[in-house]
Amino acid sequence: MQYGICNLSIVPLRLEPSDTSELVSQVLYGDYFKVLEKRKAWSKIRLGFDKYEGWIDNKQYVNISEEDYKKIHLELPVLSTDLVEFIEDNDSQLYPIPLGSSLNGLDLLQHTHDGNTVNDKAPKEHLLKTAFTYLNAPYLWGGKTPFGIDCSGFTQMVYKLNGYKLFRDASQQATQGEALSFIEESDPGDLAFFDNDEGQIVHVGIIMPDNFIIHAHGKVRIDRLDHSGIYNVDKHIHTHKLRVIKRIVEG
Repeated sequence: MQYGICNLSIVPLRLEPSDTSELVSQVLYGDYFKVLEKRKAWSKIRLGFDKYEGWIDNKQYVNISEEDYKKIHLELPVLSTDLVEFIEDNDSQLYPIPLGSSLNGLDLLQHTHDGNTVNDKAPKEHLLKTAFTYLNAPYLWGGKTPFGIDCSGFTQMVYKLNGYKLFRDASQQATQGEALSFIEESDPGDLAFFDNDEGQIVHVGIIMPDNFIIHAHGKVRIDRLDHSGIYNVDKHIHTHKLRVIKRIVEG
């Protein structure tokens, strides 16, 4: 088994080993992973944080040892907390890194960083403060940064920055936590999940006070939430059908 770490800011994780293949997620600076299969130009990887799999360009990561992989995996994540920061290499070259980049591998990569970081669990009420950091970020299928993000990437990164682990996709996140029976039972920071006509969970957002929800739909935006689902305040229609509310973190 081989292991790797991302040494660049935002690297695409693709469904197939091709630059034209669907973007399924992104590998941010410092994300570490197992290399499941290696070809001439592409590697199939499994991310250490959430076990998500996809293909990454071989030019966009560096190899690390199994010992280094295990060391990072056992540590609490140290994450960058500014929209954009820079790390510096031994040649004094600067590399931009986005919000939520992992800094546990700085020594391995021989990089330095002097920005703000977080590495512990925050109170549940801090989740919304973090969520507002992404407000108006454009929607991007597979995205995980303020420069483009999808619904489950948004919830995963907000929770990650507060010390909590969510799976990558909405359908996977819906398997976590405690189900609540009514909106009235929910607290700010709980997750609301929405399904399509086939009953498949396809959307997720973070519940706010007073029956509002923040979620990624076109952009990270705030809409109304009722027993039917999400009511778009601009279009004056329901855009998503409520399936279940889950509590991941106790207040």
